[in-house]
Amino acid sequence: MKSAVIGAGYAGLAAAVEIAAAGRPVEVFEASRVLGGRARATQIAGFSVDNGQHILVGAYTETLRLMRAVGADPEVLLRRTPLRFEFPGEFLMSAPSIPVPAPLHTAFALLFAKGLDWREKWAAIRLMQGLQAAKFRIVPDTTVTEWLDRNETPSRQRRLLWEPLCIAALNTPADRASAQVLANVLRDSLAGARAASDMLLPQVNLSALFPEPAAKFITQRGGAVHLGQRVGSLRHNGNAWLIDDAGPFAQIVLAVAPYHLGSLVPALASQVAHFDWEPIVTSYFSYPDGVKLPQPMLGVDAGLAQWLFDRGALCGQKGLIAAVISARGRHLDLPTTELERGIHQEIARLVRNLPAPLAVQTITEKRATFACVPNLQRPDPASGLPSLWLAGDYVAGDYPATLEGAVRSGVAAARLMLGA
Repeated sequence: MKSAVIGAGYAGLAAAVEIAAAGRPVEVFEASRVLGGRARATQIAGFSVDNGQHILVGAYTETLRLMRAVGADPEVLLRRTPLRFEFPGEFLMSAPSIPVPAPLHTAFALLFAKGLDWREKWAAIRLMQGLQAAKFRIVPDTTVTEWLDRNETPSRQRRLLWEPLCIAALNTPADRASAQVLANVLRDSLAGARAASDMLLPQVNLSALFPEPAAKFITQRGGAVHLGQRVGSLRHNGNAWLIDDAGPFAQIVLAVAPYHLGSLVPALASQVAHFDWEPIVTSYFSYPDGVKLPQPMLGVDAGLAQWLFDRGALCGQKGLIAAVISARGRHLDLPTTELERGIHQEIARLVRNLPAPLAVQTITEKRATFACVPNLQRPDPASGLPSLWLAGDYVAGDYPATLEGAVRSGVAAARLMLGA
């Protein structure tokens, strides 16, 4: 009998690619007509964009491995640049221009950062050294704010470095976010190999980056990807599973958003009942072709927006700027028109003589990720039900709700399934 994957996001397709690569037939069921799940392409103002702007880093080894496996060349589809963390006029941390072995490259980046005094720089280096000495274990787990308090971290360093890193990586404010999960991210990126801290900026939409090549890979190996097919029921019958009227299937990888678990398998609802959710807001501003940012990616200090991306520089979409706001905040209380007006004014501080936008569209994903709080109990990939495995960025693992976290969970679920 064949295997099935329910959900064609990054986790589900990662699982299906692993199954197909092992020579097993697999069918994928997806409710949407667009591949990618919560990281997918959409159309605005004549441009193909994403429902939320994402970046990758060099430490995303499983995502890069699977991209290569399905013929999606990372060297073509991703713009690799050395680490550059910039809030114009306030702070700039970048990888050293000369070759420096890891992990000294991080110390050099902090030592020569602009916008921090020497006391703050040494405090940041000591903080990283303390993490390394503790083998990146924070016991007991606590919030990022409490961890920074314990290490007497200067306030300006928090505001310009650690808190933005926390929001970007965990999509959870520092006063709620898990210090241990942030330490996991720092271990694999800033404290990892030199290339692990590189920023990888997508030059195509997120559906084209991996999901579409993955679907082609699956079908070329005898599998099938069913789009626009919402699964209404999942039933275990004897030694097999039935998906609506399709089947039987020997094994199932359930790779839907966690808040959909209960509707498909009520017995699993309790495994995520304690989860809370964080939003991501992305506003796309379409300007005349000549408008561009000083850098492809810039931070906004104490603004409504947190990060700005020049999609002209990244994707050839001239004049299109994406503004991203992660997690909860005051922006959620503003009318959309007021939020967009405020972000336009923030862009105007970086771009001289900025004209009015030709079009603006804001996309709000209210449950973009789970809130990555301390000691969060996340479900195991083995669901506890026969031949049913869970995949998704929320499943137990070292990483927060990122593309890499989703891909790793899909790979883990597929390998457990294949081993069984």
